[in-house]
Order: sequence, then C-alpha cells, then structure tokens
Amino acid sequence: MFQRLFLTAVLTPFLLIATASAEDLPAPMGRVILTVSGNIGVTNADGAAEFDLAMLDALPQTRFTTETIWTDKAAEYSGVELSALLDAVDADGTQLLMTALNDYAIDVPASEAVSGGPILATRVDGHPLSVRDKGPVWVIYPFDDKPAYKTEITYSRSIWQLKSIEVED
Repeated sequence: MFQRLFLTAVLTPFLLIATASAEDLPAPMGRVILTVSGNIGVTNADGAAEFDLAMLDALPQTRFTTETIWTDKAAEYSGVELSALLDAVDADGTQLLMTALNDYAIDVPASEAVSGGPILATRVDGHPLSVRDKGPVWVIYPFDDKPAYKTEITYSRSIWQLKSIEVED
C-alpha cells in the first residue's frame, strides 16, 4: 500500500528536527498507464499522480462478472474501485473529466465513485487488458448486479483505454 508521510519541522533550543512526511506516491517503475490530476492532495509528478499497472494492482482490488453491450458474453472484470483510487490520491471535487487514448472525453460526477460501483478494470478473466481489448484501463460498471446502471448515460461513462482523470470542482 502507499504510505503518506508528512514533513514537519520542530525547533528545539539546539537543533531543528525534521520528521518524515510527504503526501506523495512512489514514482512508477513501469510504463505510466493512468494519470490523475486536478484537485488531488497526493502526487508523484508535477501536480499529478501517475500510476503504472503495478501501482494500480497495489490498491485494493475488486472483481465482478457482468455482460456489456460491447462484448459477446459475460466476463469477470477486476481492478480498483474508482472510489478507492480517488481516496488514494485524496481527491476533492465534484466532477471527473475522464479522457481516453483516442481523446474521447466525458465528465463523470464524482458521486458515481461509490463502493460497489464502477471499477478501473485492468483485467478481464484474469488477463491484463490490452489496448486492443479496451485497456489497459476500462471504467466498467457492474451492469448485471445493478440493472439501474443499464442506461445510455452510464454506457457513455464506461470509457475504455482510459489515460487520465482530472478532478474538478
């Protein structure tokens, strides 16, 4: 898990004591597949939080099986819940501007980020999602578990090949 550290300085009569504490994520070791920016409190780049696959995998994972309108059959999708990702970067906003590799962009209310809601799927049936298979990150909702998600609005928010999330007021 990611540890948040805070640097505080304490001045004593004879020395300045610094205690560890910086609200930063570790730097990605692999290829960056997702960047979160905007109103966030935890970063590892200039005003942003960059994630490689291993970093996303280190966040709490969830999985569900669902059918989608884009696939032929039900499959098991796994990844981090959107709510957990936003918690990890200390996001504070009401809108999420999500952008795909092909520059498709959609505003998603931050209120969509709930437990049992959408995940940032990085795997289907246990296999990493490739760009060809709507990856490496696909925002997917548990359509079969919650039929209320079966709407045109939710389908438009199920962005695949997600590359960035900007947290806005």
